[in-house]
Amino acid sequence: MTEVKPRIGFIGLGIMGRPMAENLLRAGYPLVAYNRSSDKVAALVEEGAQAAENPAQVAERSDVVITMLPDTPDVGEVYFGSQGIMTRIRPDHLLIDMSTVSPAMARRIFANAEAHGAESLDAPVSGGDVGAKAGTLSIMVGGSQPAFARAEPIFQVLGKSILHMGASGAGQVTKACNQIVVALTIEAVGEALVLAQRSGVDPAKVREALLGGFAQSRVLEVHGQRALEGRFEPGFRIRLHRKDLHIALDTAQSQGVSTPVTALVHDMMNSLVAHGYGDEDHSYLIAELAGRANIELS
Repeated sequence: MTEVKPRIGFIGLGIMGRPMAENLLRAGYPLVAYNRSSDKVAALVEEGAQAAENPAQVAERSDVVITMLPDTPDVGEVYFGSQGIMTRIRPDHLLIDMSTVSPAMARRIFANAEAHGAESLDAPVSGGDVGAKAGTLSIMVGGSQPAFARAEPIFQVLGKSILHMGASGAGQVTKACNQIVVALTIEAVGEALVLAQRSGVDPAKVREALLGGFAQSRVLEVHGQRALEGRFEPGFRIRLHRKDLHIALDTAQSQGVSTPVTALVHDMMNSLVAHGYGDEDHSYLIAELAGRANIELS
């Protein structure tokens, strides 16, 4: 007997969301899509999706709803607004927020879903647009074990590393930790490459040498090369990583945890956004450090 796949509602067709939705379509999931920019929905309809006019309509026509949105206020509006998901929630619904938002928002969605007999998961991702297109994202999941088991076949279409981290909000806490490590590593790679070039040592060779030792990292491999080539098209925009670090800092403060270097890198990102670089890739931090040293990496 052929397995009947649940109908998925997908809200948010940006750099990450659109390829994720496309992968679900290719895997045979019926899809209902909504995005504030209707042209992105129209493009997905050509691939076999159905269009919805608002988040409430997505929920009404779906078994599972996935949201992939830029920030906590966007998620709040889509779930709790006058035409939001919660206005059409049913006991059989599974709500999966794959945005990067505050743990508090994840727990609010969970509590409201639970009150209606539905299930919810916070499942933020890492891997950028490349991972979204390839279906190799790292997915960090918070929520109940039964809800995770229900969602796992869907996650397997979207990601390669899929981990259930714990109760509601645990996925978002894990993503905050991830964003701290990524941001601080980009900054450290930038300092190293700039120091090399300023000292008269080929930064490309320094990168190659470091990749063979304990300093090896995916950030050094990918973003180090990006910086050497001067390619800063997003990927993952500075303004979004700044938002993520703000979530991390707020979460740390609520737990009484000191994160001084995260605060410094967050301030660097604030400056870059203020000077008009918010839509560059987050690896532009390296170019900023090179500019402070009055050099261009090559």
